[in-house]
Amino acid sequence: MKRRLFIERSALFGASLIGTKTISSTANNWIEPVQAAPIKELNFGIISTESQANQRPLWEPFIAALSKSIGIPVRAFYATQYAGVIEAMRFGQVHIAWYGGKSYIEAARIANAEAFAQTVATDGKKGYYSHLIANKSNPITAAAKRQGGDKYVLQNSAKLTFAFNEPNSTSGFLVPSYYIFAKNKVDPKKVFKRLIFSGSHEATALAIANNQVDVATNNNESLERLEKTNPSARKKIEIIWTSPIIPSDPIAYRKDLPEDVKKKLRNFFYNFKDRKILEPLQWSALVPANDKTWNPIRELDIAKQVLELQSKTGLSDADKKKLNNLNSQLRALQGR
Repeated sequence: MKRRLFIERSALFGASLIGTKTISSTANNWIEPVQAAPIKELNFGIISTESQANQRPLWEPFIAALSKSIGIPVRAFYATQYAGVIEAMRFGQVHIAWYGGKSYIEAARIANAEAFAQTVATDGKKGYYSHLIANKSNPITAAAKRQGGDKYVLQNSAKLTFAFNEPNSTSGFLVPSYYIFAKNKVDPKKVFKRLIFSGSHEATALAIANNQVDVATNNNESLERLEKTNPSARKKIEIIWTSPIIPSDPIAYRKDLPEDVKKKLRNFFYNFKDRKILEPLQWSALVPANDKTWNPIRELDIAKQVLELQSKTGLSDADKKKLNNLNSQLRALQGR
């Protein structure tokens, strides 16, 4: 997993977890624990699906309602890359976060993250879809729709420019990487005329709208957002491939938060129903969930790695060991 983002700790809000102290008496041979000081502030990480300028007005009312409900000031942390939120949580500088499935399983692995809630879309679904998109005016688009965008991309990759979102994105990288490339034993890094990582769903959509690349990844929720933020750009975009359904997004907190704070957070998320605040976020509700809800994403991630290894010729001993380990992980997730 690539880690290119340097986290400027001075730009992050100060960590607010204070350790437990103890008072000891050697004369009486006892140690009396003293409760840790209450948390003074929480930082809420928000992955960079679009620009901070677009995200801030959507999130600030929700963050304000959360602060008021739990009685603890909550501040939003907007990162320029998904990895920024993961790393901030890893170092205790973000305490709760909105993730995508792929970024969450990475945060659960390295950043002490624990999912406790799942978003529900305005149509009531607990899932969404990854897409390949192209510009309606691009000559390739009609042919790609007729043939199937995934098949067209595979057969014509050498002539195409292609944009992923970023490596920690579920719909912008993991899902299309597995279903389109890994399953067909194709390495996208080697087959395109030009391959880029744009950094966000908004950026891939605009790259297509402006004819800067031929094909890019996106998802239905981000394209619905684009209809509101940039309708002229959305009109230029055609969907040429749709994935199987993806589990909707998790909300996760650090496992080491005090239990009373976790309880307050769960109570807020499970019971918050203000449509005026939720609908701009494209949510109708938030419901209880746990880490296993995103095991299908883990399966995709592992299966993708397995297929990539199997496509190599002349596996080294290290490759074979890694392949056996991945297959063991996959069997464990699938209960076999």
